[in-house]
Amino acid sequence: QVQLVESGGGLVQAGGSLRLSCAASGSFVSINTMGWYRQAPGKLRELVASISSGARTHHADSVKGRFTISRDVAKNTVYLQMNSLKPEDTAVYYCNAAVSMGYSTRDYWGQGTQVTVSS
Repeated sequence: QVQLVESGGGLVQAGGSLRLSCAASGSFVSINTMGWYRQAPGKLRELVASISSGARTHHADSVKGRFTISRDVAKNTVYLQMNSLKPEDTAVYYCNAAVSMGYSTRDYWGQGTQVTVSS
C-alpha cells in the first residue's frame, strides 16, 4: 500500500507565501510523475503543477511565476512553493503520484490540505 501525506496548508493573507509538502511511503518500485491539484468549492479539480522523474516541470498558466514545484527523489517528496498568493488560490490542494509497482503503474492521492488566502 502507498500513502501520500501532505502538510503545509493554512491561512495566509494575500501576497503571502506557503510551502506544501507531500511525502510518499509504502512498498513500490519507483515514483514517476508527481503533481499538485486543487479544488475550490463548486469547481472541478484542476492541475496546478507537475514534475516528472527527470525533473521536467509543468505549471498551470494561472500560477506561472508565482508557484514552483520541486521534488526530492531520495525522500520521495514533492514540494509546492507558493508565493504572491491571491484569494483565488483558495482551495483544497491534493498531492498526486504515479507509482510504479514494477508490473503496473497506479495513481495515488493525498488526503488534501486546505489553503485559504484572505484579501
